[in-house]
Amino acid sequence: MLQFKDPAKLKTKRIVFEAIYCAQDSGTLEQLKELTSKRVNVELINKNKSTPDAVSREISGGLTSQCQQDVQKLELYLPLLENLVQHIDSLGNDPRVIRLTSKLKIRWSSPLGSSCSLNIMGTKFFQIDDLRFELGSVLFFYGSMLREWASQVLVTDLVQSATLFRKAAGVYHHLGHDVLPSLKATCAPHGPPETTSSVSSVMSLICLAEAQVVTIMKAEEKQTADGLLSKLHYGVVQLLDEATDFYSTAAKECKDISHGLMDYISYSKALHKLRSYKHMAQGVKTEGQIGTAIGLLKQALNSKAEKNVGGKINTSTLTDLLRKYEHENDFVWNEKVPRDDLLPLLQGKKIATCIPYCPTRLERPLKLKI
Repeated sequence: MLQFKDPAKLKTKRIVFEAIYCAQDSGTLEQLKELTSKRVNVELINKNKSTPDAVSREISGGLTSQCQQDVQKLELYLPLLENLVQHIDSLGNDPRVIRLTSKLKIRWSSPLGSSCSLNIMGTKFFQIDDLRFELGSVLFFYGSMLREWASQVLVTDLVQSATLFRKAAGVYHHLGHDVLPSLKATCAPHGPPETTSSVSSVMSLICLAEAQVVTIMKAEEKQTADGLLSKLHYGVVQLLDEATDFYSTAAKECKDISHGLMDYISYSKALHKLRSYKHMAQGVKTEGQIGTAIGLLKQALNSKAEKNVGGKINTSTLTDLLRKYEHENDFVWNEKVPRDDLLPLLQGKKIATCIPYCPTRLERPLKLKI
């Protein structure tokens, strides 16, 4: 599986909630302090950590994976944040509330922004004076860290990896459909890509494609028939085709989006299209159609998708297989290789689905002095 770690490189600046929102009672003050405390842990993700591993494990309840510890930090902060967002929303568009929220100076970086990756002056931060920006950024971060965790456990537990990718897809789907639409007028077109619903849709589809790749790996362990494997690989291509469409929308809505995201989609599509061709060729060869198998392999190696990836995908496996089939055909079968327009078309099967994200909110009353 190709790697694309940029979405998880989010950074933020410090916020002290109790210094901005004044509490009317001790219970509210404690909640604001807890919000600040839990956010400090989020702020430390992606910063140089000085906490020893043993201390981090003890704080997290014994979790040994740094990625898992970071996921836990986000999960502890989100319910408190959801509670605050709902309370502020309930106060309506009170100018006093808007003025207080602006003093929080909510700032997040944008690893998917092209200018951020090229900024020689250091990390660029976007400030948007809306708690929905905070919630949206934290949810994007959460989805990204679930995806990173899924990549980490890929070598040890395929079932857990697929589940985590599907959970990440669900987080991005919720973010794009239920959180970010209300931010659209505030952010576009010069806001960070992470606040654009279409980018969340791209990331959700990427996670589904990655979950399907893990499912294919499991199917290959069970020696599943080549015909089905070909369809599953092409199902990955179809999911990434959908992601490409949303990326095109995002590029129109957001003026500052990295080409690295599109490169990752393109390389992944090309890779799984080639693998789909390979399994289809092996399948028809098993059925005694070696001429068709040779035609499919030639079509794969000559395809535009393969040429457009700049040689970054190794095609030696297909080349070796083609050489083997041609040698066998020359000496045994002497079958004619069909023209391209007579070859069977690739077919896809999409089986990965989102695990819906259900936001949790601590049902605690807040009393603020406005």
